[in-house]
Amino acid sequence: MSENTLFMKHDAILDLIGGMAQVLRSRLSDRHFDNPAMIGIHTGGAWVAQHLNALLELAEPSGLLDISFYRDDFTRIGVNPQVKPSQIHFDVDDRNIILVDDVLHTGRTIRAAMNEIFDFGRPSSITLVTLIERSGRELPVQADVIGLSPPLALEDRIK
Repeated sequence: MSENTLFMKHDAILDLIGGMAQVLRSRLSDRHFDNPAMIGIHTGGAWVAQHLNALLELAEPSGLLDISFYRDDFTRIGVNPQVKPSQIHFDVDDRNIILVDDVLHTGRTIRAAMNEIFDFGRPSSITLVTLIERSGRELPVQADVIGLSPPLALEDRIK
């Protein structure tokens, strides 16, 4: 079987993020979330979160999670995994958190991210936003806001 790769151009990604910001703004308003805080998952999710944060004009800069230590395959990675500190410079307790990732696939990254967020405190809610959603879920994780859901086979890749 040949492996296909979906390539997305920078301008198309920015257009998707703009549309996601509109949907997210409406969702936050409908749920009466006055002061949400955004957290991006290192690396691609952090970039998307920064753009969304700017478009939504949130009060605080977005936080950054490096979930390497929280992955369920951490012990299989090897002796010296590249673990960097997460950067959340706001209180998570009782906050409405917007968790952002670039690609939602198996759900394991999101599970790890939520585990780490709860180590920082107990949020009031977590809204999951993802640029790309693809099939192949292994855990029951569903995004609240999705930029694109392309029909991809399990062996296909996204760049």
